[in-house]
Amino acid sequence: MPSETAAAVPRPPARSASAPVLSGAQAMVRSLELLGVTDVFGIPGGAIMHFYDPLMDASELRHILVRHEQGAGHAAEGYASASGRPGVAIATSGPGATNLVTAIADAYMDSVPLVCITGQVFSHLMGTDAFQEADIVGITMPITKHSFLVKDASEIPGAIAAAFEIATTGRPGPVLVDITKDAQQAEVPFVWPPKYDLPGYRPVTKAHGKQIQAAAQLIAEAKKPVLYVGGGVIRAGASAELLTLAESTGAPVVTTLMARGAFPDSHSQHLGMPGMHGTVPAVLALQEADLLITLGARFDDRVTGKAALFAPGAKVIHVDIDPAEISKIRTADVPIVGDLKDVLVDLDTAFRGVADGQKPEIDQWWSFLDGLRDEFPLGFAPTSDGLLSPQHVIQRIGELTGPEGVYAAGVGQHQMWAAQFIKYERPNAWLNSGGAGTMGYAVPAAMGAKVAEPHRQVWAIDGDGCFQMTNQELATCAINGIPIKVAVINNSSLGMVRQWQTLFYDGRHSNTDLNTGHGTARIPDFVKLAEAYGCLAIRVESEDQVDDAIRLALETNDRPVVIDFVVSADAMVWPMVPQGVSNSYIQYAREHAPSFEGDE
Repeated sequence: MPSETAAAVPRPPARSASAPVLSGAQAMVRSLELLGVTDVFGIPGGAIMHFYDPLMDASELRHILVRHEQGAGHAAEGYASASGRPGVAIATSGPGATNLVTAIADAYMDSVPLVCITGQVFSHLMGTDAFQEADIVGITMPITKHSFLVKDASEIPGAIAAAFEIATTGRPGPVLVDITKDAQQAEVPFVWPPKYDLPGYRPVTKAHGKQIQAAAQLIAEAKKPVLYVGGGVIRAGASAELLTLAESTGAPVVTTLMARGAFPDSHSQHLGMPGMHGTVPAVLALQEADLLITLGARFDDRVTGKAALFAPGAKVIHVDIDPAEISKIRTADVPIVGDLKDVLVDLDTAFRGVADGQKPEIDQWWSFLDGLRDEFPLGFAPTSDGLLSPQHVIQRIGELTGPEGVYAAGVGQHQMWAAQFIKYERPNAWLNSGGAGTMGYAVPAAMGAKVAEPHRQVWAIDGDGCFQMTNQELATCAINGIPIKVAVINNSSLGMVRQWQTLFYDGRHSNTDLNTGHGTARIPDFVKLAEAYGCLAIRVESEDQVDDAIRLALETNDRPVVIDFVVSADAMVWPMVPQGVSNSYIQYAREHAPSFEGDE
């Protein structure tokens, strides 16, 4: 008899005459079903039409017909980011595939598990500039973890299964599977699970014990430690383990834009978000630390400011699943490659052993940080033009919806305010385009999140500029019964660009006025537009209307809701670190910076 160990090793069954014969297109559908996929976002076209035919008969696979392929990609991203499950987007060849590129790049920057399946022209026509031909594998090579070109129907199950393994293991990211029309049409025996080989792909998950011990020793000796938490903690599902380590060490915690919700905002050790628009305590804690315990973060320029001047007195522990990130920007004194969920457990155990039940002596450090919290609380000034304060609107959305909601933001001022003024208590509640800064992300990402988490209230917090890039997906939401809430923070301009023009270009507002808000032509009129898309549409122009509008949106679950919040164009995002300087030069408000020198 075979041993128990040998019997437990999964082996793909050998091909046999009894294997069902399926077309390549049928194999695509069946592979997705067997991989546990329940929802996909896409649009049919000539080179992917063969896939769409058997899709009609699929009972376990819901296809959501979007209005633009970029919407499909961002919806799949939102689906993945809200649920932790991989998102799937489908497109045809040529322009259908290239319309996915922005979402693929976005997913690559933010480590989102995304599988994109595209149709390709007949293999014998490739390279001839055939109708709707584009080398999408070549185009996306720099922005995917891997890309597959499938010309043989027998390779379809293996390619799709491998794509999901690559997208979801190690550092998550996007994978493209491009399948020719003849591969979709051909009939072959379908065998599952398929055989596939990924030479060289061996993600490290278990960290080296000596590095863990070295890190634990540094933490125990530190006088001014900071837990610098990045989005990798959320991708690893390691928030509970982070909380344990934070409470064991007593160290302050900062959560980057991608990590909002990885650690509860309400926790006494949380200093807020660091970076260009971070809180003063978070920014200066990093700047003055003697030890950065860097967890799933990558020393992005929006966090470090001028990298050469960032945290000049700090040693660095850097933990990441991707070895390429370690010492890429800041040399790590203790580099640790591994899965954060496992590493944090090992690090906490090692620290407890080294510290023998004692926390680091950091009372003076906390006294300094608490002084910053008292002197520089996060807040905002009332507007001077009588229009709504955008910060107040966003804060009330968060307060009335609560921590179980999901909040997807576009990119710009409203994104920063949503990161600052909504309190995040759990991971996967905050969705945004951090690395790529993709305008138009919010509406389709919220749509995908609502499909993944239908029991949650899902908000798209968008700007009037971002909203005009992807609002066609409101049609998708209305027709498919996806009742998202959209808050358009309408300052009638490209707000963040306008802010920079005000501060750094002598107030010369070149090509940033959009004419959508107060005292303008209101083109388009967002209320009329939303109604045309089958949504409940509300315009709010005074503060006493804000809460009632939000409550009505929360009570409306038979269709999407769009609220046009007409806000002041002069509101700015503060605090702010100007680009290219040390974070020590953080400005609390336009004419107010901390008078802060060294350790005094």
